Amino acid sequence: MPQQLIKVRPTKIEMIKLRRRLSLASRIQKIVKDRLSILVMEFLQIARETVEAKRKLLDEFSEAYRALSIAAGYHGYIALEKELLATERDLEIVTGSRNIAGARIPSFELKRDERATKGYNIIDTSSWLDQIAQLSEKCLEAIIVLAELQSSLELLGREINRTKRIVNALEYLTIPSLQATIKFLYMKFEEKDREEKSRLKRVKVLLEQG
Repeated sequence: MPQQLIKVRPTKIEMIKLRRRLSLASRIQKIVKDRLSILVMEFLQIARETVEAKRKLLDEFSEAYRALSIAAGYHGYIALEKELLATERDLEIVTGSRNIAGARIPSFELKRDERATKGYNIIDTSSWLDQIAQLSEKCLEAIIVLAELQSSLELLGREINRTKRIVNALEYLTIPSLQATIKFLYMKFEEKDREEKSRLKRVKVLLEQG
């Protein structure tokens, strides 16, 4: 497919400007390609971490469910529900971000209140309740980690697609158009030079004949 020529005046100054634009576009293309490689590598790494985080979350939930089932059998559902209600507390997630090749990736962290008490009667309850509380905390942490990873994947995916469009535009539109226009102007200048030389030859012949 023929490349679209850029509309410019056929002058040597415009040729110099086009060559500068081509040089700049080539440098930008290299930078953007390098950035795309970094984004893709980071995306693949986070994808692997996401798979592992999902597996860990399922394991944590399975263990917590097992402990909850045993505690329910030991305390009874009504008594267990009462004790668990006493452990309810507000949760706070601290959000932030980190930079990956210019892309802002979210980070989530569970804020812990070191002064918070367990909320249930330690004397009247079994160690299973302590275990449930610990496992629930692990489940919550696993959920937060997975949420951060999946949000990062989504944002990186969008950024990769956007960067790919820039790379393709440079590689298949901008740079070929500049190259084609420069070649066209060069041919124009050569043709003009040949015509000028031919004209001078005719003038010289006419002068010699006169």
